[in-house]
Amino acid sequence: MSAMNNSPGGFRAALGIGWAALGAAGVLYVRARGIPVPAALPVIAAFLIAYPFYLVTGFPAMRERLAGPRLKWFLLAAALLPYLVCCCGAIEFHWYNVVRLAALALTISLWYVVLPSGTGLPAYQAHSTDRKNGASDRPGGLSHALADLLFLAIIPAVVLGGYFDSIYPPYMGQKLNVLGHVTFLPVVVLVLMLERRVRETGYGFAPTLREWRIGALHYLYFLPIGGSLAFLLHAVKPHEPAALWKIAATFLAFLWVIGLSEEFFFRGVLQQWIEDWTRNRAAALAIASVVFGLVHLGFRGFPFPNWRWALLAGVMGWFCGRARNQAGSIRASAVTHALVVATWRAFLG
Repeated sequence: MSAMNNSPGGFRAALGIGWAALGAAGVLYVRARGIPVPAALPVIAAFLIAYPFYLVTGFPAMRERLAGPRLKWFLLAAALLPYLVCCCGAIEFHWYNVVRLAALALTISLWYVVLPSGTGLPAYQAHSTDRKNGASDRPGGLSHALADLLFLAIIPAVVLGGYFDSIYPPYMGQKLNVLGHVTFLPVVVLVLMLERRVRETGYGFAPTLREWRIGALHYLYFLPIGGSLAFLLHAVKPHEPAALWKIAATFLAFLWVIGLSEEFFFRGVLQQWIEDWTRNRAAALAIASVVFGLVHLGFRGFPFPNWRWALLAGVMGWFCGRARNQAGSIRASAVTHALVVATWRAFLG
């Protein structure tokens, strides 16, 4: 990782550039939708408030400053502040929504503090002790593995279960639950990194040239197989190419947010844990790919289960996992993931 990506100066630069870009994108989006800019300002401001909480996940030096008891307060703020800002004219304020957001943030942030680790210490202290003693960060037994799997199970339960739908109801015809998802991501990512102390995954926003190459190659490997399978299953329908700006926006959204988070959870965390438990990299790759496919059973709504998309997602997951294995970093698999989705949305329905 470059020095800029690991420095306060790099963080401040990314923060300023990101705020400017997000603000401009928000204004352009609402104008394109025919929404008055003043009416959309609370929502735009809420996303701008959420941005630094998400950005810090990709800057190791910055996020390490949050380790320890202060982390839960940071994550509580990450969950609550965007909601409170959004309530300043966009959605109605409800105390029980504040309680629901706080309960979720505290449940996640205290998960590995309350549950025992291998040393009987909170996870962030256990990590320091293990490092001094030369201990492995391999999971410490069945109870630890169960705690890990239950923690990961919370993520699809919240995201796919519509936890944020009533907290962030639609506003002026636009779905706002995505704001809940964006605020939820740093909570989970930082807990896994700073409390659970998952092994280095390569989480970050700037792939190296080697990671770009490996990610692009696995995208090209996937195209003939995934494309043929998609047409055989009648899962896609060609359409006129999307506008260039939409293709670029889709690619960046998956490279930096959606695809990166999925690659972190499935390839960086779950696949690595299965490798540790089974001591078999090929089995871990296959199992993680199957799980990735299964969480797409509800993709595009009915009919459920959507086995066609589950199969396609599982195959794509295998290529993403292979890219991660070859590069030793989920940034490579995020490149593969983003290229596949951008291509699909650009040319296929």
